[in-house]
Amino acid sequence: MEGPLKVPHPIPYQGSKRNLAPAILGYFPERVGTLIEPFAGSAALTLAAAARGLAARYVINDLNKPLVDLWRAIIESPEKLARQYETLWRAQHEDRRQYYDQVRDEFNRTSRSDCFLYLLARCVKASVRYNANGEFNQSPDNRRMGALPETMREHILGASHLLRRKTECSALDYREAVAQATADDLVYMDPPYQGVCGERDPRYLKGVVFDEFVEVLESLNFRDIKYLVSYDGRTGERVHGRKLPERLRLHLIELHAGRSSQATLLGRDEVTVESLYLSPVLADALQLRRRYPHRVAEQLALMERKK
Repeated sequence: MEGPLKVPHPIPYQGSKRNLAPAILGYFPERVGTLIEPFAGSAALTLAAAARGLAARYVINDLNKPLVDLWRAIIESPEKLARQYETLWRAQHEDRRQYYDQVRDEFNRTSRSDCFLYLLARCVKASVRYNANGEFNQSPDNRRMGALPETMREHILGASHLLRRKTECSALDYREAVAQATADDLVYMDPPYQGVCGERDPRYLKGVVFDEFVEVLESLNFRDIKYLVSYDGRTGERVHGRKLPERLRLHLIELHAGRSSQATLLGRDEVTVESLYLSPVLADALQLRRRYPHRVAEQLALMERKK
């Protein structure tokens, strides 16, 4: 059997769906015109789909404009960005904390993409944090220096190769991003869900209101748009977030996301299960007639890892 497909990931991001992407891709329709990610972040699913050639075109959207600008630089100017990252990385000295703070100040003044990439590579747990003024304020992880320049260059050029000339980048509100979807397209949404962050969280410039989100899904159903939503989940017996309402007629699949690191630290043997919702028209296209238990999704993910 072939080994697992190697997918480039230039942007480290907490909460990235890169580990679950193989299982999620198993619920793609046979043909996708444009894959739209309204809450793209690290665009892990877009990259995984592009590596497998599952869509003709891609839309990477995120309300975080500097993040979208960084994606444009990755796709359109990969060599330049790789050189800029290397320059920043090699300028680190013994007082790496002071240097990090200087780069962070520069980014908050200018929104430079190379500065943002360096901060993402160095910050604690690759976790973005903003203050009330919308300024990046996450601290550095002083135990590491960030990805080596040659490693980062490989990921940047790899992502550019997959996405160039077939990807649109935008910094729209998610409602505007999904409004452009057609019946030939597929929308994948991984919004900040309430079980983790509520409607205001320092990881995001703007939260997502539950009732408003449900209305958007209703409008997509009315238009017969195919979509997938990663929304709530559970760890052990603890449920994260409100489940999406039954009236949406979504097809629920539970994905095994692995052992909870936080629970392990507390001495508990618990696994995290994430919910994946399929729109009615997508479930029909895949001929899904019942709600599969999470063990089926576990098997899909395991089979992907064993390939």
